[in-house]
Amino acid sequence: MTRFIDPEREQFEAFKALDRDHPIEMLNLVKFRETAQYPSDHALAGAHLTGAQAYGKYGSETAPIVARIGASILWRGAFQTMLIGPQNEAWDAVFIARYPTAHAFLEMVTDPAYRAAVIHRQAAVETSRLIRCAPTEGGDSFG
Repeated sequence: MTRFIDPEREQFEAFKALDRDHPIEMLNLVKFRETAQYPSDHALAGAHLTGAQAYGKYGSETAPIVARIGASILWRGAFQTMLIGPQNEAWDAVFIARYPTAHAFLEMVTDPAYRAAVIHRQAAVETSRLIRCAPTEGGDSFG
C-alpha cells in the first residue's frame, strides 16, 4: 500500500490556489499504524502507543485550535466494508471536517501549536486521504 501522510508541495500549492473565501469540507480517511512510530528523539518514542492512541493525542492537542478557528466535525462514521474500490483499503477513522473558509484551514496548519501536535498524526498514520470539497445542496436523489 502506498503511504500518504502529509501533502506533497504540489498538492498543497493546488489547495492554496483554489478560492479561499467560502466554507470547505474535508473528507478524512485514516488508516492507523499498529504501533505509533515517533522519531527516535521524541519523548514518546519508546512508549509503544498504538496508532489510535497517538491519533487521540493529535486530536486532543489540536481541539482548542479547531474550536478557535470555528471548525467542526460534521460527520463521523465507522468503516465497515469497501463496496466499490480497492479491497486492500480499510479505514480506521472516517469523518468530514468543516472549516468556515480555506483561510481558517491554512491558519490552523500554520499555527505553532498545531505544528507541534502534528507529530502525533505523523506517528499514528499508516496512510490517509484528505479530500477538499466545496459544500453543495443536498437532495433526494443522486446526481
